[in-house]
Amino acid sequence: MKLIPLAKPQISREERTAVNRVLRTLNLAQGPEVKNFENEFSKFVEDRECVAVNSGTSALHLCLIALGIGPGDEVIVPSFTFAATANVVSLVGATPIFVDIDPKTYCLDPLMIKDAITTKTRAIIVVHLYGLPADMKSICRIADENSLLVIEDAAQAHIASIDGKLVGTFGDAAAFSFYPTKNMTSGEGGMAVLKESSIARVCRLLRNQGMEKRYQNEIVGFNLRMTDIHAAIGRVQLRKLPKMTERRIENANYLSANLAIDTVPFVGIGYRHVFHQYTVRLKNSREEFSGKLIENGIGNDVYYPTQVHMLPSFNAGTELPETLAATQQVLSLPVHPGLSRRDLNKIVSRFNKIIEEQGS
Repeated sequence: MKLIPLAKPQISREERTAVNRVLRTLNLAQGPEVKNFENEFSKFVEDRECVAVNSGTSALHLCLIALGIGPGDEVIVPSFTFAATANVVSLVGATPIFVDIDPKTYCLDPLMIKDAITTKTRAIIVVHLYGLPADMKSICRIADENSLLVIEDAAQAHIASIDGKLVGTFGDAAAFSFYPTKNMTSGEGGMAVLKESSIARVCRLLRNQGMEKRYQNEIVGFNLRMTDIHAAIGRVQLRKLPKMTERRIENANYLSANLAIDTVPFVGIGYRHVFHQYTVRLKNSREEFSGKLIENGIGNDVYYPTQVHMLPSFNAGTELPETLAATQQVLSLPVHPGLSRRDLNKIVSRFNKIIEEQGS
């Protein structure tokens, strides 16, 4: 039985043509394609300065360094996320402080943030999980009241918005990912988005061995550059992003209207959810349910099965009941723009049949 994949990069002749164009120039490393990609992406984030790098994790890492976060600092983060969100905090020598999520949105609960702030707190990393923006109005208000930096982990939330204001434009910095399964891809890559031009310049130095001009190293840096090949793919994908996003939203709306379950994704008034993942909750026998979906040709997966703060690399030991419940109950279904109406009907019919049989 052919499996409907959970994710499917939307690559066509346009991306291949763009790559071939770069290959013919023989200028393969960071160059004009990267610069053009940065300028074009900037238009989606209120003309903020953009720095293209080799991954979303690198983008987040550079944002923290450039903002001066380091040893002795505490950074509030969710535990219900991919480990990279917390990894970068430890990599700069700071301490991640894990707080619980809102069970409806899966994003940081602003009330929990207030209780976690200490004299050492420097920043909040907000994850717009699954493509749904976090409660940025409340979070930014808390940050302002306590003189905290706000960094948006927008790896899953390209052109998501609140009341028309796009994610990546609320905080002091933001990081996007272009991994193949994301809402748009460059093959691999990321984008740091900065509010202040001086911070953006530090990120540019950091990604290229500490230099803007060859052999004129100003600071100690990394090699985190994006290639022109990857940028060429990203530029094509960026042009397709609005239509691909609309298709994701249409697919999600169809699923929400037809799945026989009351735990479909929540979308608040004024929020634009871009559905990197379409995630439901199954309160009983998730593993069995997932296996039956696979048997019926429906790809699915769990994002995320582990509380990050309980990983051996952190071992924080904090009790986060909503995070724990989410790790035990969530299951993501296909929602990508490559789905046909036949695929959607199959997902709905097979899902509902298993629900009826299993009573989840």
